[in-house]
Amino acid sequence: MNARTIRVLVVDDEPAARSAISEMLEDEDYAVRSAANGERALEQAEDWEPDVLITDVKMPTLGGIELMERLRTRFPDMAVVIMTAFGSVEGAVKAMHLGADDYLSKPVHFPQLLVVLRRVLQHRALQREARSLREALREQDGGEDGEQRTVVIGQSKAFRELLELVGQVADSPVPVLLLGETGSGKQFLGRLLHEWSPRKRAKFVVIKCGALDGPAFERELFGVEENGEVLSEGRLGEAAGGTLLLDDVTELPPRVQERLLTLLQDRVYTRVGGQEPRTSEVRIVTATNKDFDRAMREGVVREELAYRLNVVTLRTPPLRERREDVPLLAMHFLRRFSAQAGKSLLGFSDRSLGVLLDCDWPGNIRQLEHTVERAVVMCRGSEVEPRDLPPELASRAGGSDEPPEIPGSTLRELERYAILRTLEHVGGSTSKAAKMLGISPRKIQYRLNEYRSTRQSGVPVVVQGPRK
Repeated sequence: MNARTIRVLVVDDEPAARSAISEMLEDEDYAVRSAANGERALEQAEDWEPDVLITDVKMPTLGGIELMERLRTRFPDMAVVIMTAFGSVEGAVKAMHLGADDYLSKPVHFPQLLVVLRRVLQHRALQREARSLREALREQDGGEDGEQRTVVIGQSKAFRELLELVGQVADSPVPVLLLGETGSGKQFLGRLLHEWSPRKRAKFVVIKCGALDGPAFERELFGVEENGEVLSEGRLGEAAGGTLLLDDVTELPPRVQERLLTLLQDRVYTRVGGQEPRTSEVRIVTATNKDFDRAMREGVVREELAYRLNVVTLRTPPLRERREDVPLLAMHFLRRFSAQAGKSLLGFSDRSLGVLLDCDWPGNIRQLEHTVERAVVMCRGSEVEPRDLPPELASRAGGSDEPPEIPGSTLRELERYAILRTLEHVGGSTSKAAKMLGISPRKIQYRLNEYRSTRQSGVPVVVQGPRK
């Protein structure tokens, strides 16, 4: 949140103090309104939802604590800073117990006010993010209406850019080709295209093109009729009005390729054994982990069909290209599998988090998911340790079991410890960690890549915190 967009309501019955605080905050580009008493503050807030309330604790008629309580019923996300004279610190402590975020002793020192203001805004932002994440995780098993929804987790530039493209093409009925390595999330992307489209009320159906031989696959896809009787609707019938994902499309049998081309050109098909043409309103999405252009050049996929299928092409980035998403994804999987196993795991130790960041993940998100599932089963403490990871990963763990010594450690070692420990504390979110550490998310992402490079050169990357 930029200072220019933050609304601060200053309430103090002392005109000089109120004016000084307001002017200083305006000089720092905050949007400021002020009030001489609690009643006037309620009027000010009526048409101007404040992000922060800075109020004196003792005022005639309506004191700071009652003002806070009344405004919080309307603006639950509003941060509150209570100002108090030296002799009434007990009142400030009481206000903190009742929900104030922080307090200042009067006379207020402006540098301290800025520090407190940044801190309470940071705290409120983290609370909002935590609430959003909890809501997203609850939606994993369906929303209030019971509808299944795909949870979107990722904050890397590559992932955000991909989501933008999905948003652009979701509403269109054109075919989409999904390219990406095994386990990188092609089916996830196909489901997201479906759920973000007007077709979301209909079915999202997946069929693997290499799972059956030609005739069997043709029956599975188009359905079967015999003497006018429908024996099978087929996957096309099942996906009517929705989305059909043809996975491993380079394995599509030649005969089916010919029929699929007709479907894409004319929007009609017939069931196997049937005579009556049927209209199809299904959106076709295809996916492959192979070189699609090469498959077309070599005749594995018919050229005319290839051009029809890749009207829009989306590439799912491998996990090694979105490394900053690893901690967040790992914590997501940890919560899910912990709940299934009836465990209450807190997270990952610094060393185990370092191992996850260090891995190139050839199996991508699917491999990470299976790794975390195994770790939850093997974990005997409150945090996942390297010993809980598969042996081929656990052997990568290095470093001491103790935090850096002060004095005795370099600034870089202390920074590394702080970043990795904070990432573990906030569930892998670089944006949350950046706010807590007072640095930019970009710097954290840069450091994560740097730590990995350092490890590959033979220097230990992570230092384990004290055992719990």
